[in-house]
Amino acid sequence: MSSRRPILAALGVLLLGLTAAAHAQSTTPSQTKESGSPINDQGSNYNYRSNITQVAPSVPGLHLEVLEFADRLVLSNRTGKTVTVYGYQREPYARVLADGAVEVNEHSPAFYLNQSFYGDVNVPASASPTATPDWTLVDRTGQLEWHDHRIHWMSPELPPQVKNKAKRTKIFDWKVPIKVGAKLGVISGQLFWVPEEGTSTPLAAIIVLVVIVLAGFALVFFVRRRRRAGDPPASGSAGETTNRGPSGAREQANEAW
Repeated sequence: MSSRRPILAALGVLLLGLTAAAHAQSTTPSQTKESGSPINDQGSNYNYRSNITQVAPSVPGLHLEVLEFADRLVLSNRTGKTVTVYGYQREPYARVLADGAVEVNEHSPAFYLNQSFYGDVNVPASASPTATPDWTLVDRTGQLEWHDHRIHWMSPELPPQVKNKAKRTKIFDWKVPIKVGAKLGVISGQLFWVPEEGTSTPLAAIIVLVVIVLAGFALVFFVRRRRRAGDPPASGSAGETTNRGPSGAREQANEAW
């Protein structure tokens, strides 16, 4: 029984190490960025990444960013001018006024198409690129966040450009037309396929596991050494402790554990 205790102790330590490693892997910080917008992430996919390469005109106070890999754009206007975003047929889709008011054009087909990740919605007859804009106030933060089909892949199927899923691959260049004040411009970017990363155990988790395993072996060594130090001397040596039975014959002392 006594010889099993160090082994059981080592197994217990190893189980603790595996649990700690799994916890470290599950708590590895995610690369996902969330804006807190009520707009849901409709089709965020780690394998697709849209990057903004240029914003023209370059105006102080105008900031743009891609959210959730390739799901949405967010525009922040502190230019002191009205910034207008155009839809898929060059119609006014949304705008951020100089005072921070955010408005969308409900006569823009893009207003309806952007409510579905693949644009599979019925656009009402009132929405037309030639219709007079029907501006509706939606916010006063000076920040517009919207889903835009031009920045992502419009199919659940793999893009034909991706021949090797383990290789970073450019899918296409994209552009979103805008206007800053009276000056026309464009948001330019690129969409990439990127391979999965971070699926293996993180280095920190491996280090934690190795340290705990080494500690387990050290514990086993310590227990065995202590046990040997407490063993009775060999028979016939000085200091030998024996018991005598009823017959007077000597009996070897039993282990205490």
